[in-house]
Formats: sequence, C-alpha cells, structure tokens
Amino acid sequence: MSRRHAAAMTLALFGAAPAAPPSQRIAGVDEAGRGPLAGPVAVAAVVFDPLRPRINGLDDSKQLSPARREQLYTRITERALAWHLVLVDAARIDQLNIYQATLQGMRDAVAAVAHAAEFARIDGNVVPKGLALPGEALVGGDGIDRAIMAASIIAKVARDRYMHDLHERHPQYGFAQHKGYGTPAHLAALREHGPCSEHRRSFAPVRDCLPGAVLASA
Repeated sequence: MSRRHAAAMTLALFGAAPAAPPSQRIAGVDEAGRGPLAGPVAVAAVVFDPLRPRINGLDDSKQLSPARREQLYTRITERALAWHLVLVDAARIDQLNIYQATLQGMRDAVAAVAHAAEFARIDGNVVPKGLALPGEALVGGDGIDRAIMAASIIAKVARDRYMHDLHERHPQYGFAQHKGYGTPAHLAALREHGPCSEHRRSFAPVRDCLPGAVLASA
C-alpha cells in the first residue's frame, strides 16, 4: 500500500479536516530532520496560487529520488506564490528539545508567508500554538496535500545540502552519506572522534560520547 493510499485511509477512518475553499491560498508546512543526531531540523512553508496550473510530479519527498527532488525544488521556488525555509540549529534544539524546536520552526515559517496565505495546513497531528494563520493538522499530509508535498521537498533538499556542506567541514563523520542519522558508521565515528558543534547533545547517543560520560555512568 502506498503512503498516499494509507494517508487517504487514515482520513476515511478518522474524518477529514474541513476542506478549504478551492480558491483559498494554503500554506503547506512540513519538516525534515527531526530524528538525526546532528545538524538542523529544517521546516518549510509553501504557498501556491490556486489559480495557476499545478506543478506535475509532486509527492512526499521521501518517495522521490535526490535528483528528482532537486528538479522539483527549482520549480517550486520559481512558481510558488511564497515560500520560506527555517533551519533550527543543534544548539537551539538542545535548548528547547526537538519537539518544541520543530514547532517553533513551523511558527517562524508560517509567519514568513502569512502575507500570501489565508490558512496553514501542517503535516502531522499538531497545530502549533501561536501560529500566524488559522490552521489545521493533516496526518499523512505529505502524501495528500500538494502544498505540504512541496514544503517537504524544500525542507529535505535544503537540509541535505546543509549536511553536504557540513561534511566538507567535518569529513570524519560521513555526514554526506547518512545526513546525521544514527547509522552504525556515524555511531562509530562519534565514539572515535567525539561530537562536533553540530551534534545534538540532548540526544542520548551523542550525550553518551561526551567527555566524562563514561565516568558519570560508572
């Protein structure tokens, strides 16, 4: 079963969110990078003009190849009525926790496109408090809503680019390959070299590799 069909079944089982009027300008919001041990969490908001032709080929970013995501990134940024990207860095994630950092990123992204939209639609099951627009959460939205699909692509491409740049500065961790996720190779590099400034110290695998962690747990 495809992710899109599963998301549609979720809506059928639990009830779809109220449909926005066809002419309403929707800010689709999604994130990339909540789970990795290093690097930022990326949050994007995208607003399309409902009267313009649709961009073909949009989908959940995880269902697309890197090359296809790059192609769509260019088309989205050229044709969107408005779009905005927020990168919440590791220090802020450690300060707030990853959940609150993601919600803050969503608030900031929506605020930046609020001039061009009337409503926000968030991928997931939570609408952040203090959003600059009226909003709704849509579980599986990155497989259903085109603005959310576009936001997922912007967030994923931008974060992957960031991690490739980070690899140039810290090649010993292999960020270009695993994008900061806790792969065996990344964990081995953490144990050998210790964390860098881009690692999330609030995440247990990183915290366990900090100087003194072994002594503290003894």
